[in-house]
Amino acid sequence: MFEKLVAIFSIRDLRRKLLLSVVLLAVYRMGFWIPLPVVNQERMQANLEKLQQGQLGSLGSILQTASLFSASQAGYNTIFGLGIMPYISCSIVFQLLATVYPPLERMQKEGESGRRRINEYTRQATVLVSFLQSFAWVSAMNSVAGDGSVLDGYNTLFFQLSTATVMAAGTMFLMWIGEQIDAFGIGNGISLLIMAGIMAQMPGAVFDLLKPALQDGVAIGTDAGVDRLVLLTALFIGIVLAVVFVTQAQRRIPIQSAKHVRGRRTFGGSEHFLPLKLNQSGVMPIIFASSLLMIPGYLYNQLVKDLDVPYLNQLAVLPSLYYLSYAGLIFFFSYFWAAVTFSPKDISQNLKDYGSFIPGYRPGNRTADYLEQVVVRITFVGAAFLSLLAILPSVISKLVVIPALIAGFYGGTGLLIVVSVSIDLIQRIDSHLLVRNQAGLAAE
Repeated sequence: MFEKLVAIFSIRDLRRKLLLSVVLLAVYRMGFWIPLPVVNQERMQANLEKLQQGQLGSLGSILQTASLFSASQAGYNTIFGLGIMPYISCSIVFQLLATVYPPLERMQKEGESGRRRINEYTRQATVLVSFLQSFAWVSAMNSVAGDGSVLDGYNTLFFQLSTATVMAAGTMFLMWIGEQIDAFGIGNGISLLIMAGIMAQMPGAVFDLLKPALQDGVAIGTDAGVDRLVLLTALFIGIVLAVVFVTQAQRRIPIQSAKHVRGRRTFGGSEHFLPLKLNQSGVMPIIFASSLLMIPGYLYNQLVKDLDVPYLNQLAVLPSLYYLSYAGLIFFFSYFWAAVTFSPKDISQNLKDYGSFIPGYRPGNRTADYLEQVVVRITFVGAAFLSLLAILPSVISKLVVIPALIAGFYGGTGLLIVVSVSIDLIQRIDSHLLVRNQAGLAAE
């Protein structure tokens, strides 16, 4: 491994890309701690403690989930408080619109020029969305703060708009950093920002987990028991291995090209594979499902808070109902994402145009039906794994009695994001090494 690291830094181009990516990520982390200028940080911290203790309803869970996917934290009291989530949301919306809205679909088929125009529209939408979200956040914190405004002494419309503008500018700067990493660094810039935000919070989660052991010592059967720590470590290793396996898993469909005889020579007839990833949608179904499930919980808490109705106060949402709803939404969005991003008819037509076919299936509709059948099956397996991964943190949190935030980092969506981005980064580095006849990081 040491020789491979030396080989990486011995290549000038690769070394420059890695150092640039590291410097830009360091800039992101430094700006992450720059507070908003007119926000009362002490009052904000008091409100955050109420959020973490569940005193402010489901808003706390909404902020924790948003911070996980936005390369931010639940505070939102820094210039990068919104993180990169507005840009991710706009990118997903335009990607979905490009499959159902004909003008965007034609624009996407124009090639590089069309993609640049769609990216420009995405940036413009991000400016508007980030400003609206930041203004809504400032207004919400003013209403939540029962002992006064978080804009201490500056609670005017002008300063609210100014604070929202600063947060929107921070989001646009993060978007620029991600694009610079894409263009001149290595790896996917937006994904690296999200991974950096998650990994920056992991040491604190580990410290909170080990804090009882550091204070009171380790004893079996206690909160800092060695049995619990060993169980969590084993679960962490097992989940990492499972995530790597599912992320790398593929269903390889054999493809054979037709033979062409020209004169005395025969061309074609080679065999290759059409790789279909087991988890084609990545972490997107979990993001969509968790976002939708926040709405019923928030509305229920508001009804209980505003309406003094006895049966509402006694109504308890069964954990099994929540888990089933969560899993059902994940399955729905997994199939929806597969239907949007993968077209069996287009793949079948492309194979037919290039003179290739799947052995045992006629080109055309029979091939498209077979591909659709395969995609339905592998999507079911991928959705089942995502459902298990999404529900597992809550189960671990209740069984092992640890905070849900810690369980979410080391046994859920955060771990899936970190592992997926790490695998993509290793593959990109390997491609640079293999071009120069060097052994890749994944080589034995």
